[in-house]
Amino acid sequence: MKKRDSFNSRWGFILSCIGSAVGMGNIWMFPTRVSLYGGGSFIIPYLIFVVLIGSTGIIGEMSFGRATKSGPVDAFGAACERKGRRKLGEAIGLIPVLGSLAMAIGYTVVMGWILKYAVGSFTGSTLAATDVDGYSAAFGSMASAFGNNGWLLAALMIAILILMLGVGKGIEKANKVMMPAFFLLFVILGIYVLFQPGAADGYRYIFRVDPIALKDPKTWIYALGQAFFSLSIAGNGTLIYGSYLSDQENIPASAGRVAFFDTLAAMLAALVIIPAMATTKTQLNQGGPGLMFIFLPNLFSGMQGGTIVAIVFFVAVLFAGMTSLINLYEAPIATVQEKLGLSRIPACAAVGVFSAVVSICIQGIVSGWMDLLSIYICPLGAGLAAIMFFWVCGRKYVEQQVNTGRKKPYTSKFYPLCKYVFCPICFLVLVLGIVMGGIG
Repeated sequence: MKKRDSFNSRWGFILSCIGSAVGMGNIWMFPTRVSLYGGGSFIIPYLIFVVLIGSTGIIGEMSFGRATKSGPVDAFGAACERKGRRKLGEAIGLIPVLGSLAMAIGYTVVMGWILKYAVGSFTGSTLAATDVDGYSAAFGSMASAFGNNGWLLAALMIAILILMLGVGKGIEKANKVMMPAFFLLFVILGIYVLFQPGAADGYRYIFRVDPIALKDPKTWIYALGQAFFSLSIAGNGTLIYGSYLSDQENIPASAGRVAFFDTLAAMLAALVIIPAMATTKTQLNQGGPGLMFIFLPNLFSGMQGGTIVAIVFFVAVLFAGMTSLINLYEAPIATVQEKLGLSRIPACAAVGVFSAVVSICIQGIVSGWMDLLSIYICPLGAGLAAIMFFWVCGRKYVEQQVNTGRKKPYTSKFYPLCKYVFCPICFLVLVLGIVMGGIG
């Protein structure tokens, strides 16, 4: 039997998991929600939920993957095999896999935008417009149907080539370069913004606590959504990365590091973007693509050294996005390998060709595409993985897997906390997302 690919080092695995978690949610959504929901009044519940999900869901998905040494389809099948229902488990496991593929396809469109703006920050085209209407028109043209084919395909090709190299030589090495570079570049931006006139108002806002906002249920709901989606809990990416781990790794410790650095990335983004907006007395009240591709370029164009700022910013964003895209594609690629018996390169090529066709076709509807996935499929996938591991596999099995690689047993509160708190949270996120039109 051919030896399964794996990570070569502990930090290679951790950086890859951090790369999967650090993405657009940290950069274009977290700062906006901090701004809209009272600064520190939002950060407090956000940190509470990060600790809760980091100490339950992330550990669970990593452990489930390592225990079964497989992606979601075979992992769910192995769980249900205990009840004589392996085929049913495998069928359910397709839900997070297909969700991961669909999310990767949508994310590929976004990565095409980011790659174009990153290259354009060097050539000057990114900051070429003269006002916010010009930036809006440029983005609208790019984000229209079939409006960015070449850059989209280039971004996809980069991701697929990295994936073709495998887990240790491709995913791990790419994350070892891109994740440290991302943090370094954002620290540089943070230091630059620190010395800009008016930035202090932004810092004061970030760390103030508004009692009214803290009591508002919406603050807590959106903090839950932000933490949940930022930590990439969806029954696919974290699970598949966990499947490449050795039994010597301490999963709870690794999960803690992932949650810490993901939170650090979000805070760095807020410490750059909110004070930068404050230098122009502008309130940050719009997140998503509009913030990144319209308002920030307009802001950078008016700043001293704006070209350099744009280069640093979009290169950093490119690294964060690419590491997330790689993770999203890994689960479907691994599933194609497992179920169709293909080797690594043909599996990557097959998934890449299919994704190229679909991503080109959905450019004009990608916003609705991503909303549908984040509202329905991601929390459903996370909930199904949690049920399989914590309810179907049972306490003895779960605790054995979580404690593998540890010198001391993990807290006895872990299993009941996951079974009776984390599992319901997954479905609460699903329901709240449906009712409120998305909270991620």
